[in-house]
Amino acid sequence: MEDSSVDAETRASYEAAGFGAATEPGERPALVVVDMCNAYFAEGSPLDLGRPEVADAVRRMVDAARAGEVPVAWTRVEYEPGGTDGGVWYRKIGVLSSFDRGNPLGDWLPELVPADGEIVVTKQHASGFFATDLADRLRTLGVDSVLVVGVSTSGCVRATATDASAYGFVPFVVREAVGDRTRAVQEANLFDLDAKYADVISEAEAMAVLERPGADPAHLCC
Repeated sequence: MEDSSVDAETRASYEAAGFGAATEPGERPALVVVDMCNAYFAEGSPLDLGRPEVADAVRRMVDAARAGEVPVAWTRVEYEPGGTDGGVWYRKIGVLSSFDRGNPLGDWLPELVPADGEIVVTKQHASGFFATDLADRLRTLGVDSVLVVGVSTSGCVRATATDASAYGFVPFVVREAVGDRTRAVQEANLFDLDAKYADVISEAEAMAVLERPGADPAHLCC
C-alpha cells in the first residue's frame, strides 16, 4: 500500500491480519471510466471536487487505452426528472438531482467523451455494474481485468471496483486518476479498497498494463 493518511495502528492491524495481498491481472484488461461529467468539475457545482488534475490523469489513461486498443467502458448517471427512478439513494442525497435528464451538469466533460464503438452504460446507482449490462458487454469482449478511473473514490469508483471483483473481473484502481472531496476521504477509501477488494496502483503501473496487457503491474513500474 502506498503513502496514505491512515494511522500506523490501523495499517499494522490490517497487515497482521493478511489484508492487502496483490492480485494478478488477466490477459485482457479494459479501462472503466466512472462518471466523468461536469457535475464533479464545474465551478459552482455542488458536487465540484476541486480536482482538475484527476480529469487530466483520466484523459491520459483514455488516450493510452485507445492507443493500445484496450476496450474502454464509460458509466454515466441519469434520472427521470424528480428522480422517480432514483430510489433510496436519490432520496438520501438530494444533490443527485444534478443528474436529472436535461441538466448540463450530467453531461460529459468536453475533453472526455466516449468514442464511437466504446461501451457506455447509464446507471441510477453507485456501481457501474448494478442493474446494467456492463458485465455482459465486458465478457463478450473477453475482458478479465479492469482498470477503474473516475469519480468519486468513496462512491461510484468504490462501488464499481467492488462489484467488478464480485463479477469476477480483477480490479485495479488507478491512484492519480480517481478523486474525492478531501484527502482524508480519498486515502481512507483507497486504503480499504487496496486491503480488501482491488489493487490500488500508480498511473505509471497502469500505463504499463495498457501497453502490455496481461503483465503484472507490480513488476512494471520503474
